[in-house]
Amino acid sequence: MKWSRVLGYVCVAVGAQASAQSYPSAYQSTYAGASSTGFDGYKARLTQLARSAGVGEATIAAVIPGLALNSRVVQLDRGQPGQVGNPNATPPFAPYRRAHVSQDLIDRGRALYSAIYPQMQAISADTGVDPGVMLAIFGHETSYGRITGSFDLPQALATLAYDGRRRGFFEAEFVAALKLIDRGVPRYQLKGSWAGATGYPQFMPSTILRIARDGDGDGRANVWTSRSDGLASIGAYLANAGWKRGVHWGIAVSVPDRLNRYAIKSRVVAPRCPQVYARHSRWLTLREWRALGIAPLYGTKGIREDEQLSLLEPDGPGATAYLLSHNYRVILDYNCSNFYALSVGLLADLIERR
Repeated sequence: MKWSRVLGYVCVAVGAQASAQSYPSAYQSTYAGASSTGFDGYKARLTQLARSAGVGEATIAAVIPGLALNSRVVQLDRGQPGQVGNPNATPPFAPYRRAHVSQDLIDRGRALYSAIYPQMQAISADTGVDPGVMLAIFGHETSYGRITGSFDLPQALATLAYDGRRRGFFEAEFVAALKLIDRGVPRYQLKGSWAGATGYPQFMPSTILRIARDGDGDGRANVWTSRSDGLASIGAYLANAGWKRGVHWGIAVSVPDRLNRYAIKSRVVAPRCPQVYARHSRWLTLREWRALGIAPLYGTKGIREDEQLSLLEPDGPGATAYLLSHNYRVILDYNCSNFYALSVGLLADLIERR
């Protein structure tokens, strides 16, 4: 998953949810010599980190001396945080939905699903994840493999680490990228977004090391050129994040004007992405939501009456709202943005609709 600034929301790359404090202490210290010796001097620290992590000397020698600071990466990163205008403003969901649940993505997703139906069923049986959700993430992240990014990953990650906004995180990801090379991934294949996400799933390097799966049976987990491996890895990520087999992500609902929103407000502060989760109500069963006058618009898609769901009104009162299951929050683990997760779920439903 990429880092992308979309309509005022900062979308977090897959694997980026961990703070720098969760990384080994070697990655946590601030590099005091960065400002005095420049990027060339900083490469000595990268060499030290790589060596202490067990990266092979041949990989270190082949990659680190030739690294150069990428000014475009710095520019993109510095333009990322913050929000222009009112920081409490909520942009409308409709423009984002039009761009990310487009007819083109629907049509190509359906065609791909038909072409690889047995394979998708096999991955779903193994992971428990709905085929449409895996395909929707694939479509959302890379337009079904068309756009995977052209930035050289070691250079981009070294640049971000040197620039220092999240040094511990990016140093760890840089070392992970070198470990991928140690494992046999060609340097030319390590291309991706400016923030270090790569391959069909747009994983960070550490996530590839941890999650990537062999989906085509050739003995390798190649998320750059094997569509099967990419989709299996997406499914594995969601399964690892706690996907509940047989539970739909959510349903569209209408909300009565009389609903007491204060009474259903969640009092829990999420440990990560608190602003995203703050828009969710507390958990109630579908039966309890019905008693409050919440009415499914297009059926319940198999969600049981006793399933715990939270309410999200992306465009506020008077517009379409959604009751969301635990699996919606698993999609948020892939990219912590309500607009992202909603568009993935909606695209998934349309891909699977025959």
